[in-house]
Amino acid sequence: MKRRDFLLSASATLLAGPALAGSDTVIRVVKSPTCGCCTAWVAHVQEAGFTVEAQDVDQDALYAVKDRLGITPELSGCHTALVDDYFIEGHVPASDIARLLAERPDAQGLTVPGMPMSSPGMAGPGAGDAFDTLLVANDGSTSIFARHS
Repeated sequence: MKRRDFLLSASATLLAGPALAGSDTVIRVVKSPTCGCCTAWVAHVQEAGFTVEAQDVDQDALYAVKDRLGITPELSGCHTALVDDYFIEGHVPASDIARLLAERPDAQGLTVPGMPMSSPGMAGPGAGDAFDTLLVANDGSTSIFARHS
């Protein structure tokens, strides 16, 4: 099965619909309804010019999406998104998403594991700490896609 087919079929229950609306790239997000940092991340991505469709789901449904996409606990953030052929896991900066879509690497997606305090949507105590955005290859290995300080 092609990666695109897998991503679309694996998440069809929660993220139904086409990946593109006209010429605008749509980022589809599943998140907890009570998570303020997820809401702030969605706003960050929208402010960068992306169209975002966010769906609030319970924790079990969110973990099911992560499991179907092959997002391991080590790579997990607090929300999961799909854009074109890629997953976006956690507080990935919008600039990294734009670069991913421009370069189109043969990979599964991007992740910012955990919840770094300086990542978009977090900005609390400890803000300014460095963090990395990781590119997740098709074999599940990772490499640093971008460093943020």
